[in-house]
Amino acid sequence: MKQQPLIYLDHAATSWPKPASVGKAMLEILNGPSANSGRGNYGMALQAGRTLFQTRAKLAELFHIDNPNDLIFTSNTTEALNLALKGSLRSGDHAIATMVEHNSVRRPLEYLKRTRNISVDYITVNPDGNLDLEQMAKAFRPNTKLVVCAHSSNLLGCILPIREMGELAHKHGALFVVDAAQTAGGYPIDVQTMGIDLLAFPGHKGLMGPQGTGGLYIHPDVDLEPLMHGGTGSQSEALEMPTVRPDRYEAGTQNAVGIAGLGAGVDYVLEHSVAAIYEHEWQLTQKLIPALLTIKGVSVLGPGLDLPRTGIVAFTLEGRDASEVAFLLDRKYGIAVRAGYHCTPLGHMTAGTTQGGAVRASFGYTTTTEEVEQLILAVQAIASDT
Repeated sequence: MKQQPLIYLDHAATSWPKPASVGKAMLEILNGPSANSGRGNYGMALQAGRTLFQTRAKLAELFHIDNPNDLIFTSNTTEALNLALKGSLRSGDHAIATMVEHNSVRRPLEYLKRTRNISVDYITVNPDGNLDLEQMAKAFRPNTKLVVCAHSSNLLGCILPIREMGELAHKHGALFVVDAAQTAGGYPIDVQTMGIDLLAFPGHKGLMGPQGTGGLYIHPDVDLEPLMHGGTGSQSEALEMPTVRPDRYEAGTQNAVGIAGLGAGVDYVLEHSVAAIYEHEWQLTQKLIPALLTIKGVSVLGPGLDLPRTGIVAFTLEGRDASEVAFLLDRKYGIAVRAGYHCTPLGHMTAGTTQGGAVRASFGYTTTTEEVEQLILAVQAIASDT
């Protein structure tokens, strides 16, 4: 078996390594109270239920949510976005998205265009990551049901103007859906002051939890059609899904082991503070960007130096395929990065990199300055061989 990369720079996909507390919390549940939450009145089941609620409460604190039961657990951000979009859009509705959306937004929208006759406008974002708010304001129609956007592009690293977008959405009576795949745990999120009606987030990235975890915040005034139907342990005599939250949206056995690990990851984020995590990752981008720009043939995507961005720096090297560069970084230098199209063809259309994709380095709170320096040296060496 191949050894783990010496330098892991793919945190935008999954954070690694996890805090030791995450694995410990998961083992404690796996070897302890791992009965089905909500399916029994005996002690073990009740304790499993407490574990789930405690994680909801921690997430509610992090995102400034009043009622933890408005947080629904999902297996990842993709499931959360599918619930948000498919649960709210009906035949004839209109939606607004952006030109930096991940396929987790674009594909459900395109599916709903085919199957429910909805319409979608994608708002322009320039290569530096600036959204055209004037274009967005002009895109609203009488039948606009929702606005959905990535809080931060997983390619450009830009941070979209969430507060202003939320105000525009509500001015026109539309729901505001935010994909926080790249910001949850790494950038401040306040669903109330930002006007977020539906917040989809992963557990396995900035929240430091295990894969297979995530969630969706649903504003108390919003009722979605459930994505899944089945057993909940409550209102079992009813033919329809329960009306009470979170049961209405959580059919089947929950991932108590993963959710316990997620709770430990959120504890880690709260202890170190989102502000400190963002500042650390941002400083690393500010070290990498100017160094890359000194290398002949390298172009850096997204916001320029000194501008806000998440811990993502994507780049291209003239004359070299992105996948080749990533392969060399891994095999010759022990550096793990992501190359290709990053599940965001819209983002690559915006960046002008649809022909060959890009190399993406992404940082976490455990990434060190020395690791960034090693990446710089490795890209210099690869470029010199061009």
